Amino acid sequence: MENKQVIVAEMKHAYKSFDHQAVLQDVALEVAAGTILGLIGPSGAGKTTAIKCLLGMEKLDQGTTEIFGKLMPDRKILQRIGYMGQSDALYENLSARENLTFFGKLMGMKGAVLDAAIEKNMALVKLTADIDRLVRTFSGGMKRRLSLAITLLSDPDLIILDEPTVGIDPLLRVEIWNQLRALAKAGKALIVTTHVMDEAEKCDEIALIIDGRIFARGTPSDLKKQFHAKTIEEVFLKAEVSAK
Repeated sequence: MENKQVIVAEMKHAYKSFDHQAVLQDVALEVAAGTILGLIGPSGAGKTTAIKCLLGMEKLDQGTTEIFGKLMPDRKILQRIGYMGQSDALYENLSARENLTFFGKLMGMKGAVLDAAIEKNMALVKLTADIDRLVRTFSGGMKRRLSLAITLLSDPDLIILDEPTVGIDPLLRVEIWNQLRALAKAGKALIVTTHVMDEAEKCDEIALIIDGRIFARGTPSDLKKQFHAKTIEEVFLKAEVSAK
């Protein structure tokens, strides 16, 4: 008998509007431990809003979101969540190490545990040599990589990444995705939004959001069969045409 997947995060019948403009319309999402859920869709389709509502950063007009079985928002479980937004929330006048130390302590980390986590995650994003440089001297891609290191610092059980590889070179992108897959194999649940369709192919499941609705959902292979497509990029293009 197969082990039943443990649902880590779930959104049900979610509706959200801004200035009377519907942004989410009856959206349902869930992600299980040990899996990567990819959110794809055109700019403005509602991907980032869905994530913010899931985390309780934005209040839903209707519907519910649960993480680890707790209705959101719930501050007590935030330490088990790693969130990387589209904008880099970094202190530019501090070094990378000082940023990591500051955020690590906010997460309750200290001493040798924090030092080891900093070393491990800076190596992952290939920034070890730059750890004592001021963040204001970093390129956009380097800031993105530092933000990812901070997100993974506390070894969270749920990892939510909004366009994590923007500005990162292709080779390092592959390495980061290998690490994300390793995290999933270790039992973590991951939600990733991306505009890079070859990244979407690496997800266990994809939810395609168009005009605030889940237009299609399934494994990459299922979606390609459904849309008679050879790639997820072709799925995306065909779905946009169908939705008009």
